[in-house]
Amino acid sequence: MSNRIILNTVSHHGKGAIAQIPAIAKTKGFKHIFVCSDPDLIKFGVTAKVTDLLDKEGIAYTVYSGIKPNPTIENVKEGVEAFKACGADSIITIGGGSSMDTAKAIGIIITNPEFSDVRSLEGVAPTKNHAVPTIAVPTTAGTAAEVTINYVITDTEKERKFVCVDEHDIPEVAIVDPDMMSSMPKGLTAATGMDALTHAIEGYTTKAAWEMTDMFHLEAIRLIAKNLRGAVDNIPENREGMALAQYVAGMGFSNVGLGIAHSIAHTLGAHYDTAHGVACAMMLPIVMEYNQEYTGEKYREIARAMGVQGVDSMTAQEYRKAAVDAVKQLSKDVGIPEKNEKVKEEDLDTLAADAYADACRPGNPRDTSVEELKELYRKIML
Repeated sequence: MSNRIILNTVSHHGKGAIAQIPAIAKTKGFKHIFVCSDPDLIKFGVTAKVTDLLDKEGIAYTVYSGIKPNPTIENVKEGVEAFKACGADSIITIGGGSSMDTAKAIGIIITNPEFSDVRSLEGVAPTKNHAVPTIAVPTTAGTAAEVTINYVITDTEKERKFVCVDEHDIPEVAIVDPDMMSSMPKGLTAATGMDALTHAIEGYTTKAAWEMTDMFHLEAIRLIAKNLRGAVDNIPENREGMALAQYVAGMGFSNVGLGIAHSIAHTLGAHYDTAHGVACAMMLPIVMEYNQEYTGEKYREIARAMGVQGVDSMTAQEYRKAAVDAVKQLSKDVGIPEKNEKVKEEDLDTLAADAYADACRPGNPRDTSVEELKELYRKIML
């Protein structure tokens, strides 16, 4: 059996990294850039940090901001038409997962028009051409969409999210600049940081995990445990630490998949518009407890990376509990709620069926069932 690693062609990291964008655009011969960013980032001047650089260098661009949290099929279709209308030849996507997921779908459909039905991209779509050349600039420290081959789109008609996995969608260039994340409010910093932790822990324990991705995931867990609390308090060095941590987690999970914490989080977002990071944070310790007997000695290393002392003298039961407790404490410390008042008993059949059908479910270390998934949902109900 062979293992595959797909990463950006190049990535730039650190404060001020966005200054590289005009030179990259010129080197790649971009003539007209489609800037994909969400309305709030435009309103608060975050997108302008990049477009001002393009203006200064006389690089033509068109801004598309028709993006919602949990981006929809309609967002993607509108974006495809806007891209065609402006005659763009490239994309810069600025934002969190919503902007980047929208941009990925647009970029894939432009170069693979036979997939213009957005639903046809679900799962592993057999596209033939790489997406439109893309520079990805994250403004949140969580999704790692700038380095992954995954994106998630919401089907509002069917009230479900679907995961798309396509090696052709990864942005060629990632610009990971913590200054672009400095305006994140506390709640968003906490939620996206816990999303990154969920990526790291689920990626570390997924069925497809192997030595190289284990290395990425353990370092990501260590960096998140060290930096997330400070990042929520907007301490610059912790912002920088989280910017790196979420990218490192993305290097891993993009190549080995995730588990049912994400499957459940996707349904909570689709049905109730629950913020993805909040949903992940609610479910992560619950799913860790559910999976613990199927993870070998990995929870010992999770506990160690989370900063737990004395793990080598603990029994398996002790270090597994220590790992779960450390995750619970971090989530509590950054203000994530434990319960979701919107989840109702009458919704569980649909929620569990959708989670079971989700593309992340097969990677979970423990095989599950619809009935078992219902029990996991019940743990976050009021």
